[in-house]
Amino acid sequence: MPRLAALHLYPVKSMYRLSPPSAVVQPWGLAGDRRWMLVDADGTALTQRDEPSIGQFRPVPSADGTALALTGPDGDVHTLPVPALATGAPEAAVDVFGTRFSAALTGKETTAWLAGRLPAKHGEVRLVHLDRPATSRPIDPGYAAPDETVSMADGFPLLVTTTASLDELNARIAADHPDDPRKAAALPMERFRPNLVVSGTAPWAEDGWRRIRVGGLEFRVAKPCGRCVMTTTDQETGERRGPEPLRALGRHHRFGQKLVFGQNLVPVRPPGTDPAAEVLGTLAVGDRVEVLEEVPAPLPDRR
Repeated sequence: MPRLAALHLYPVKSMYRLSPPSAVVQPWGLAGDRRWMLVDADGTALTQRDEPSIGQFRPVPSADGTALALTGPDGDVHTLPVPALATGAPEAAVDVFGTRFSAALTGKETTAWLAGRLPAKHGEVRLVHLDRPATSRPIDPGYAAPDETVSMADGFPLLVTTTASLDELNARIAADHPDDPRKAAALPMERFRPNLVVSGTAPWAEDGWRRIRVGGLEFRVAKPCGRCVMTTTDQETGERRGPEPLRALGRHHRFGQKLVFGQNLVPVRPPGTDPAAEVLGTLAVGDRVEVLEEVPAPLPDRR
């Protein structure tokens, strides 16, 4: 029986992960997931695609939700209050993949602290907070209802991967590099930055999922997750590590121009839930995972 093997959330987009034993699910994702983001002077998201060392910053929200502690790569800790537009924080127009929305801007002290720890080539880097996730950023209407929103994640509230698919991908990588143990080394799941990791499935089973239930909550599978250069970044060191897994995905799990690993999810509001409710339920490691509806899994374009 498939089970939820791990939970991950990322308080600041592209920074280091938290891996709690349980997590609250909100309509726009796991509670606390990607509610913060670094932006450049134009308000465009700054991520590991642009600067791999961002993954070395470790964010920890306070227990009462009023503050965020950032530990830089140098070990220095900067703690800041959570800004909110409702209480007078400056408003910033920000952009994630062409979607513009408003977020609350943190203070000059945080901007200065970041400036001492990020390369100058990125200019002035600011930290923003999404304090109105229920209304700020709609999901792509091609995959969601008009009232469904997302945090500062790339496009969808949650991402699911499976351990069996990673095992299969690592086997492909090893087979592609029989004479180079360094290139054939297995990659950890953290490279793919999922929210939910499921064990107990067949490899690539998730490609055929349309609806799943995890614990007592239902999720709609929106679309496959196309992969980028971030997957080549060692999440523990912040270093680019060569072409894998993109090379292997391009050879063995390509769908058109997309190198696919994992599926994007949208939470389904339980029947009878107040339409304004901001909590849908809780997930815990070990929860049972049921496939409620499947579609024929597409065949990859193997090269």
